[in-house]
Amino acid sequence: MCAPLHFPMEKIELVMGDTQLTPFDMGTFGSRTTPTMNLQLRKVASAARDMLIDLAAAQWQTDRQHLVAIDGKVRDPRSNRSAEYAALVKGQELTQSIPAEDPLEPAASWSILGQSATKVDGRDFVTGKHRYPSDQKLPDMWHGKVLRPPSFGATLVSVDLKNAEQMGAIAVHDGNFVGVAAPSSALASAAIAAVHAEWKTEPQPSSQELFDYLKKNPAQGKDPTGDGDRFDLGNVDQAFASAVHRLQQTYTVSYIAHVPLEPRAALAKWDGDKLTVWTGTQRPFGVRGELAEAFRMPEDRVRVLMPDTGSAYGGKHTGETAIEAARLARAAKRPVKLTWTREEEFTWAYFRPAGVIDVTSGARADGTITSWEFHNYNSGSAGIRTFYEIPNQRIIFHPAHSPLRQGSYRALAATANHFARESHMDELAHTLKMDSLDFRLKNLKNERLRAVFQAAADKFGWRKRPSAPGHGFGMGGGYEKLGNIATFVEVNVDRKSGNVEIVRVVSAFECGAIVNPDNLRNQIEGANVQGLGGALFEAIQFQNGKILNGKMSRYRVPRFSDLPVIETVLLDRKDLPSAGAGECPMVGLAPAIANAIFDASGVRLRSMPLVPEGLKAT
Repeated sequence: MCAPLHFPMEKIELVMGDTQLTPFDMGTFGSRTTPTMNLQLRKVASAARDMLIDLAAAQWQTDRQHLVAIDGKVRDPRSNRSAEYAALVKGQELTQSIPAEDPLEPAASWSILGQSATKVDGRDFVTGKHRYPSDQKLPDMWHGKVLRPPSFGATLVSVDLKNAEQMGAIAVHDGNFVGVAAPSSALASAAIAAVHAEWKTEPQPSSQELFDYLKKNPAQGKDPTGDGDRFDLGNVDQAFASAVHRLQQTYTVSYIAHVPLEPRAALAKWDGDKLTVWTGTQRPFGVRGELAEAFRMPEDRVRVLMPDTGSAYGGKHTGETAIEAARLARAAKRPVKLTWTREEEFTWAYFRPAGVIDVTSGARADGTITSWEFHNYNSGSAGIRTFYEIPNQRIIFHPAHSPLRQGSYRALAATANHFARESHMDELAHTLKMDSLDFRLKNLKNERLRAVFQAAADKFGWRKRPSAPGHGFGMGGGYEKLGNIATFVEVNVDRKSGNVEIVRVVSAFECGAIVNPDNLRNQIEGANVQGLGGALFEAIQFQNGKILNGKMSRYRVPRFSDLPVIETVLLDRKDLPSAGAGECPMVGLAPAIANAIFDASGVRLRSMPLVPEGLKAT
């Protein structure tokens, strides 16, 4: 039942991702669905219920105070008269302003929200009935392919399209863009292979020199997705000078690919001067704007529809595939579908930023941290601020010139910044000969974070963990996007073979009042599964403008055999507003694994991925 509207949930069809039918929204990112759209939809449903009651009152010429809306109908208990919502609306398109202070039930009074609900169309996804962007079809549709440069930054010198055109394809050349459209995907692939082109390339850095390159090549501008460029508190230099214990370490994070289940895809159709595109994107309205700009046309002549896409993880904000398909459709004068290959997705999409993070800390003999200096180069400022109580801080994000195209990825830079911070906290605790949990709690006053660390520790059995050779335990946690996470990990390390096995993962998470417990648990477990890849072995290798491992056979992602036992503890705070959970649960995993590997082996790993080829014997 949709509580504010009082209508059965299984009978509701929610229209999303259609720029012609839905109000403007910025997109799906930043864990904003629950704190922003959930609240807005509740207000909309409540206002709609009031409007339906008003319609019934007007039709029946009665006082609305006597009417109730329940189970999809407006009823008058005095006369037993009722009308279904659809009959009251009668197919009209009605609009009404949402009251600024429309009262909503508090979480403590929820009857539907707060309960687990199954996915309405879940059967379609598991049976193959659902149609993704790459499954879309139109009558008389052709298929498109694009000629890709031999390396990043290459410029087109000359191109010969005759062979492709002789094969029956329509070829397009516009600046650096070269593409073909043909009646079949096979013919389009053959035609693009028949195009002869010459390119001018420039030398570029490689992954072997990446981290030195990032520190030596600053870029102008700020990080638009993070917490700010700089934060200063107290007198850091003076605090360092008086610290009993001082520690300095450097941590690095490699570029990684999003590896969505479905590569980018778009189907474009022109009707005169109007354009319709079906594509997989997190920002339908943003893509509409990109299309309008690319073709110099008003946005109201562009319609973008987003069928549920085969995952994105922050990797499908941009509309390059939609523009490519629309270019080819305009030339072919018919609908054209363009689906990137897996190699194109690996190479021409953007990556999670690589980064170098320098951390210096100072502490008293009793374990109180007195000074903290944190420099992040390139990966971003999301989650860069420490949540520990430290009186003297200097935290700076340094934008750098990135050799590869980079952009949003689940949790943004919070993964990198939490990895460095929580790894360093463990190193500092070891230096002080303190228990890792005790050390964190001593320097942590945030009650919400203390609660998740304690809940995870209790579930994990931190105080009763066994001691055995090659067996290790570690933790990591933090705060991001209004959520609080603590993750504890158990590992087995075989120093002889170098094998690292993640045995068990326990995460405690708190994001205010829980809207759907099962869905929240799925988000946390999914974040931990995905996070295993970046923590253990995912890394983009590149040289002189070319991706070296741009295939699934060469790029290691988590497998079923990699998965540990995953346990989740949910802390339901009905006294707090609901927040999102798509990103925060990931950030505690990598440092917890690194800390557990150190506990098991005595080897401190400060680079993600931690063990791309196993833990080599030293």
